[in-house]
Amino acid sequence: MKNVDNVSISKNRISSNIVKLGFVSFFTDTSTDMIYPLLPLFLRQLGAGSILIGLIEGLAESSSSIFKVFSGWLSDRIRKRKILVVIGYSISSVIKPLFGFSRNVIDVLFLRFTERIGKGIRTAPRDAIIAESSLKESRGRAFGFHRGMDTLGAVAGPILAFLLLPLFKYNYRAIFFISVIPAAIAVLLMFFVKEGKKIKEKTTRELSFSGYGKTFIFFIIIIGIFSLANSSNAFLILRAQDVGVKPLFIPLLWGFFNIVYALVSFPGGILSDKIGRKAVIITGMILYALVYFGFATVLLPSHVWFLFFFYGVYYGITECNLRAFIVDLSPEEKKATAIGIYHTTVGVIVFPASLLMGILWRYINPAFAFGFCGTIAFISAFLLFFVKGER
Repeated sequence: MKNVDNVSISKNRISSNIVKLGFVSFFTDTSTDMIYPLLPLFLRQLGAGSILIGLIEGLAESSSSIFKVFSGWLSDRIRKRKILVVIGYSISSVIKPLFGFSRNVIDVLFLRFTERIGKGIRTAPRDAIIAESSLKESRGRAFGFHRGMDTLGAVAGPILAFLLLPLFKYNYRAIFFISVIPAAIAVLLMFFVKEGKKIKEKTTRELSFSGYGKTFIFFIIIIGIFSLANSSNAFLILRAQDVGVKPLFIPLLWGFFNIVYALVSFPGGILSDKIGRKAVIITGMILYALVYFGFATVLLPSHVWFLFFFYGVYYGITECNLRAFIVDLSPEEKKATAIGIYHTTVGVIVFPASLLMGILWRYINPAFAFGFCGTIAFISAFLLFFVKGER
């Protein structure tokens, strides 16, 4: 075991710092996922169609990503991760209950946009703390544990929403108000997290791709292509409702997805430490394609649950390993910037991806829209075979 800057790091154990960050993410996602599965339904109540929902979700995620790369670079530059993470969590916590005051679609757009800015500020510095609180040979395990805790919160949130909805006569606004409680707990817990180990090398002042190898750049290009297939999850919720899943069970369906996601995340990280991240990510992309082809043809509510199960498996084996792989491919002194570049690539492209999904849904049909995304995912998995340098 190593002890660097008061953070104990072991090859086979998760450090206490990562455990604390795990609980921060647990309460944050409890709050977020009390709201998220209800927002598409709430937007439909306000009169939004598929194109407008795609526009709102795309803009929200893009706003998050614009801030991810700059917060990552800034934390590398000033060597202060924690303050940015606290600011990011605080912004999101303040905004969430305000959804309950929304009068129209514009209000929801503004609040989603602002709440995602908080996520953008905190994500890359937080991931850098995780990387700096673990050894390279156990990094997949560390990210997998954190993602698992994050996702357990994403299970608790929908279950709370499911239980509370009947008590408040299916008033979505009441759920939005209550979501502030776990969000506030997360912010308080963040003050107990320590900075990760210090990097001695001086970080460049410029925000650029200089210092990154061709393998890193090629991988980012592939992630950009894959992101065209990765439109907002709101469309999966709308598809479930259209196929016949009742609104009360939508949060439960989202919670079920997150249970699978949580159970798979940690073993998925361990698996990538043993057989290589690239093989696991390729498998995940292929599974994503198959799931989207399934959503293109689904007819029964029971089949929707089946598809959400495998969608959770995809997330569990892929999400944490994408970030760990980015860290593996980047220079030691530019980890947070690299994570920010990755998140920004994904988030900026989710805007046109979600808008395109909404247009294809509206002007052709949902089946074609999901089939298009599945095809792009297959192409991305094929291209990833040619990434060199890491397993």
